[in-house]
Amino acid sequence: MTYLEPDSITFLDKEIFTDVTVGERYEADLLVQAKFQSRSSYFLIHVENQSYNQANFNQRMFRYFSRLHEKYNLPIYPVVVFSYDRPLKATETSYQVEFPDFKVLEFNYRILQLNRLNWRDFLNQRNPIASALMAKMQIAPEDRPRVKAQCLRLLVSLKLDPAKMQLWRYAQVKSQKRCDPADF
Repeated sequence: MTYLEPDSITFLDKEIFTDVTVGERYEADLLVQAKFQSRSSYFLIHVENQSYNQANFNQRMFRYFSRLHEKYNLPIYPVVVFSYDRPLKATETSYQVEFPDFKVLEFNYRILQLNRLNWRDFLNQRNPIASALMAKMQIAPEDRPRVKAQCLRLLVSLKLDPAKMQLWRYAQVKSQKRCDPADF
């Protein structure tokens, strides 16, 4: 996102949504407020982690979007990190409501589907989040020790401030990463 002002990022409290009709409770995983570069206006980044394949997930994303938009009245950039192992096929990236003669709604969101990415493409990035998420990418069993060693090497070499470390821990827990700073 080249239009994001990097120093403006603020992590917001978790949003909790209740569906009183069926008695279910949902939490938005990560919500960030950021400022547009060279402007005085803000937008939200909503990141949702999905660790299992779920029917109608796209509809749930739209519900989160609509409730967040209603509450904050800001543009929202929705992103989903799919960390499940199966299926490997590309997942949906939109939710639509349409009639044969009229498209009422088309809601789109960005995805990062980890099981479709190759860990080697992220091996040399000096990014703790990429390192934490590599465990859910396409890794042959014989390469797993190398990936863990690279993760540990990267974490030792980075000087992370508390906010970045908190974000790394969040990604680690959400991706069920086996590499832990406590291993040092």
